[in-house]
Amino acid sequence: MDSKKGSGDGGRREAWDLPREVYLYRDPSSVTLRLEEVSSYLKEILGLSCRVRDEFFAHHGRDLEVLAQDIASTRVRELARRFEPFEPVYGEVQFEARLLEEPTKRIPAVLYDAYRSLAVMRDLVPRQEATLKTLHIAFGHRLLGTFGEDGRYHARTVVCGFPSVVSTSGLVEAPAKPEGYYKLKARLAMAMGAIPFEAAKEPYRGQFLDYDDEHLTGVAKGYALQCAIYHIAKEPFCEDPSCRLFNAHRQSEMLTAQVTSGRLCMEHSALSSRIRDVITRGGEPDEQSRHRGRRNGHPS
Repeated sequence: MDSKKGSGDGGRREAWDLPREVYLYRDPSSVTLRLEEVSSYLKEILGLSCRVRDEFFAHHGRDLEVLAQDIASTRVRELARRFEPFEPVYGEVQFEARLLEEPTKRIPAVLYDAYRSLAVMRDLVPRQEATLKTLHIAFGHRLLGTFGEDGRYHARTVVCGFPSVVSTSGLVEAPAKPEGYYKLKARLAMAMGAIPFEAAKEPYRGQFLDYDDEHLTGVAKGYALQCAIYHIAKEPFCEDPSCRLFNAHRQSEMLTAQVTSGRLCMEHSALSSRIRDVITRGGEPDEQSRHRGRRNGHPS
């Protein structure tokens, strides 16, 4: 997860970008993700009326073969090197074509460059929806990563941009699990000659989010909120560990912010109230309602 909090912009104030249309896209591979509840939450907190659509590529995709090639070309081949464009091989393209044909499948072992993946998705959005007056939040199973300052790729839970993407695999894989989990996994792997994921997880059940977890929808609400506030005010993250906008690095931090607390801090509660009031009035923010934008820190 990206530890950088968005940097200030020298005191310059920017107007909010208030969306008139908000679309949430399903992830068919996540059976416990209830987007209708996420939609209701964004309505409650920000006053946003959302429409739920089918999976992003199923809704916007056109030529399956071309799309499969475009997605395959965003794969990260070396974790310790910056992304370099490449021509995907036949097997990689066919693999992506099968995932497009069967979106209920989940393959979290493949990492994709987050910004190049967003570019592929952005090119599919029709012109009339390719505007800051439209907010797209896509939930998907592909594991997205960005290249960090430490010289290697890191998986992300969410990438805020156009469109914004919440990776359901990233919610499970990106934040660090308890330290004991990794030690146990290493010991079991040496003894069994294979990576025993399920056996290593068992002693730590409830201490991290897992696939098809009962808490997935609750966690998804907070990350959808991050996407929405980034779109509107260019500020997705918070330093308060009990705020839903907290940039969690560990599973324990994520569950504390999104499940145990499940609320906003005072500052961001006030911000969300101002946004909700303006959207409810159907107008533009006045000078007192404007909030200083932030430009960095959008992957988490």
